[in-house]
Amino acid sequence: MLEVEVKYRNADRAAAVATLLDWEATLSQDRTDADLYFQAPDRDLKATDEAFRLRRIGAKNYLTYKGPKRDTETKTRPEIEVPLADGDDVAADMERLLLALGYKPVITVRKKRRVYRFTRDGFDMEACFDSVEGVGDFVELEIIADESQYESAKATLLAAAAELGLSDQEKRSYLGLVLEAQRFGKPGA
Repeated sequence: MLEVEVKYRNADRAAAVATLLDWEATLSQDRTDADLYFQAPDRDLKATDEAFRLRRIGAKNYLTYKGPKRDTETKTRPEIEVPLADGDDVAADMERLLLALGYKPVITVRKKRRVYRFTRDGFDMEACFDSVEGVGDFVELEIIADESQYESAKATLLAAAAELGLSDQEKRSYLGLVLEAQRFGKPGA
């Protein structure tokens, strides 16, 4: 499956939420995520434009691999997410297992996320309103699509972004933004 995604800064959140509600979107989650990113022992994931993380959403745990980005207009990439058992012990055991296999922790990205779900042009979509620790506020739009639906999903995503008044696109990942902010001592945007 492909994660077809765009991310924006400086959004008028109230106006975007009002439009989403007009589209009959529903608030499906209000949560806090902690994403611990790892570097692989066999290749430089930054150089290959890949990412591997252990995500914690409350007590829930997931391992996620993200492949290289597919285009320059969106952040479309292959994504494989595997749910793990819930709980702190499982997360700690998985982290120990990855360390034993030679994976190196890079950084933990923390964010507060409000997720709205809706349908546009036959696609199930999510609009995520994120506050990322150390780097600021963003709105992400996402569709999970089959390879055969890639072009239509991308067009639907970009059209929805325009209708929501989103224009200040951010192409960097949260991982990249947090690392840059730490490296240069930048305050949150």
